Parts: sequence; structure tokens; C-alpha cells
Amino acid sequence: MLSPFRAYIYMSNNLNTEVKKLLEEQLNEWELAGSNYAALKSVQSKDVDFGEFSIRVQFNPARMTSSAAKVDAKSIQERKCFLCPANLPAVQRGIPFGKDYQILVNPFPIFPEHLTIPSFDHLDQLIYDRFEDMLDLAESLNDFVIFYNGPKCGASAPDHIHFQAGNKGFLPIEKDIKKVTKNLVSENDEVKVYSLKNYLRNVLVIESVNKKAVVDAFCNHIYPKLEIKDGEKEPMLNIVAWYEDGKWITCVFPRTVHRPKCFFAEGDDNILISPASVDMGGAFITPQEKDFVKITAKDIEAILTEVC
Repeated sequence: MLSPFRAYIYMSNNLNTEVKKLLEEQLNEWELAGSNYAALKSVQSKDVDFGEFSIRVQFNPARMTSSAAKVDAKSIQERKCFLCPANLPAVQRGIPFGKDYQILVNPFPIFPEHLTIPSFDHLDQLIYDRFEDMLDLAESLNDFVIFYNGPKCGASAPDHIHFQAGNKGFLPIEKDIKKVTKNLVSENDEVKVYSLKNYLRNVLVIESVNKKAVVDAFCNHIYPKLEIKDGEKEPMLNIVAWYEDGKWITCVFPRTVHRPKCFFAEGDDNILISPASVDMGGAFITPQEKDFVKITAKDIEAILTEVC
């Protein structure tokens, strides 16, 4: 049973307001977060055109920690989990969401308003039994897009279940789904599923005003058809979801590899990019200026073709 405070936060129509208030307060009292959000104002970006859509490339040096994070089993075992409540910085405060999660300010932002939403409990990053939670977050935080990075698809804490959220209007895919040519996959009275044609990355978009229909489409029809590689616990995938005009819009990106060959290359061939949900959503994050300057449409196409 939820405590009165948690029940209020979960049911409140003002969760967006509460979260933005938390963000404002944390930027004033937490030096690391304050300086990194201030640095966003000078972040460089450029758009690379692909006809019906474009990819935004951002030079964001504060994301080096995440982009280059060591996520092998040995490295994970040797470090304290930075999402467990006991290991959070003393200055970091959160807002409970339901009985399982708390909403935190992400101190290494990509978005002007960037949140991390970890479970209170230290459990593996797996989506199947948590997918409906993601849709609940999208509805309650309807000023934000919610995203999930699989344990080998950009999650820097694959040992601790968490979502992230960023303010709407940042990810190009929010507009792309309205203008890029669609291929209808399935449609009935409850739900529509389609892909985007010639989009460089494979994506299945689920739209419905019925949350249960979205859960059914993902958990019973899409997820079971995705390959689970030997030794892994779930398929490789990224998910971006938001709630708009009374319906849920969920974008599922099946993946083949974690990082492209250019991540490991040496010399001029090296591009330090570790694609996750934000990159799949059309915003390429480069923590090194050399990569921001030299990356081309051909590079972007090769990276997306390789990892998707």
C-alpha cells in the first residue's frame, strides 16, 4: 500500500510542476549539477539532413562519463552502484513515484530538463515486467519523453533498473513520426503499429489511447519476436515513449550491437559514440569536439546501420 505522500505524488496532476521545482532547487544547491546544466547553454549542435528527417549532432563533453562507461561484468562488480539510495550524493534529493521508483535530477544532462528514475531496489535492468511502469511515467510526466536503455544498449547502470526522462521538444523523432513516410505493420480498433520508411534505424511505433493495448502489443507480439542472444536476459533494444493528446506513443528500436566499430577504432577512424535511446531518437551525442567537427552523414548512416 502506498504511503499518503507517495500516493499523492503518483496521482497528482502536478507531478510535472513538482519535478521542475526539484530541478530548480537542485541546480541551486548541487554544484556539479548546476555547473553541468549551465554548460548546456554553450553546447554546440548541428543538423545533418537526410531528406524527410535530419539528425541533430551535439557536442557535449559532460557526457564523456556515460559514453565511455565500462559496463563489463568485472567493472560493474568492482564499483558501487550509483543509483542505489545508499550511494547517492548527500545533496541529491528525489520525488517518489509509486512504491518502486524515485525521480532524480540527472547531473550529466543532455536535455535542459533531464531526469533519472531508478528503482529503490537494486534489480537488473530488464524491461518486460516494467514496461507498464514506463507508460505510467509517460502519462504522469506528460511534459517529458521517457526512455529506456537496454543493459547493453547504452545503460551505464545495467545492474539497476531505471528509466530516464527529458523535456518534450528535444528529440527529432517526436516530429519525425508525423512527417516521415510510414509502413503500416498492424492495426485494429485498439492499437496501431507502424515503422518509418528509409529512416536509417529500424523502429516500431505503437500508438493507442488504451494503455493495456500498448502493453499487449509490446509484451505479447513485439518482444517475443526479438532475438535474445546466448547468455543474455533480454533482447537488445531501446525504447522512447510519451503521452500526447490522450494517447501513448511508444518507439521500439531493436538493436544488434552495443557500440559501433568506430568506437573502438584508433587514429582518424575513431568516433567516440555509444548510441542509446537519445541517439536512436535522432540526437547524436558526441563528447569529443573532434568527432562533432568531423562526423558526416555517411558516418551517421554507417553507425545506425551497424547498431540497429
